[in-house]
Amino acid sequence: MSIQPHLSFIMPGRVAMMADDIATGSGMGSAEGKMEVMAEASRVTLKDIAQRLGLSTATVSRSLSDTGEHRDQTVRLVKETAKEMGYIRNTAAADLVQGKSHALAVILSNTKTNFDSSIIEGIEQSAAERNLDVLILHAGNADLQAQRRAITTAVERAVRGIILVSLELQESLIATIEQVGMDCISLSSFVGGGRLPCITSDDYQMGYEATQFLIDQGHRRIGLAGIPQHGSITLRISGYRQCLEDNSIPYRESLVFRGGCLYQDGIATMKHCLKSKEPITALIGASDLVAMGAINQARDQGLDVPSDVSVMSFDGTDIVDMVRPTITSVTQAFHRMGVEGVKALLSADKPSSRFLPFRIISRQSTGPGPCLHGDHK
Repeated sequence: MSIQPHLSFIMPGRVAMMADDIATGSGMGSAEGKMEVMAEASRVTLKDIAQRLGLSTATVSRSLSDTGEHRDQTVRLVKETAKEMGYIRNTAAADLVQGKSHALAVILSNTKTNFDSSIIEGIEQSAAERNLDVLILHAGNADLQAQRRAITTAVERAVRGIILVSLELQESLIATIEQVGMDCISLSSFVGGGRLPCITSDDYQMGYEATQFLIDQGHRRIGLAGIPQHGSITLRISGYRQCLEDNSIPYRESLVFRGGCLYQDGIATMKHCLKSKEPITALIGASDLVAMGAINQARDQGLDVPSDVSVMSFDGTDIVDMVRPTITSVTQAFHRMGVEGVKALLSADKPSSRFLPFRIISRQSTGPGPCLHGDHK
């Protein structure tokens, strides 16, 4: 689903009017505004429910919000009647009265990834357990204006907090968040050198351990594909390089291929490597998509994976088990990131940065390297 950077929607299904529209009556002169007036006129209110049941409006309100000390029978009757009449709670108006927002803002980049959905599922699960809405905002790809619009929208809606998902936020906007004092946490990215708290995986350690896994299988000419130019993800290169050096294997810049964690990056990298005078025996993709592209290109060229070249990936999403050969992966806890992110953001204590554990799962796409077959070049 494609969402423009300035658009947003409420999940997981509760309908809410925004507080600034309620306060100012904005938009009422437009066609959309007239439609809103008509909708407002036909909307079932607390007073309507109270009249139907012969109860006070206050009793109906407290029953629907599970506050007060009314009998279970009364609360159940009020809720059943509200559902029957088609009552929709005006969340933002209630927030104004209570002085407390019931929404979290989640800001995503437009980079094509296949793990964001797992993080968002974790966020939605954790938010639903706390009766909170989730406002999804898209912030482009390193697009300052799109990021500013997303942050502004979140601040204007007075959300409980902001969750950044795999987003490298611009420095000026980090300062804006700090200035307004809004709680914010980053998932799957280490933003601003740690100025914002984050819950993510240790990119350096993942790079190190992925490389060590292949070295232990006898590989010495190991490529790294699809790594972006900027952001905490580049720490995977540092881990990869240090592991090579610790195993007395020369680091070759020519074996590090930049990209955007895309399927096409895997294709381009494998094409280049197959023409090289020093071909790789193993490749680590910056994402599952990169690894899948590399595997498909290798097979299109008549090579066998893993007999001719081993391929593994970072992420470990569902697709690693959907392709053949299945892909060996550095598997991250994305769903847990979402759950833990909401929990940390709403904690009474100030959120602190931490790494979640990851694990390497061996599958069909990796096998013994030349060194285990007697080739020590």
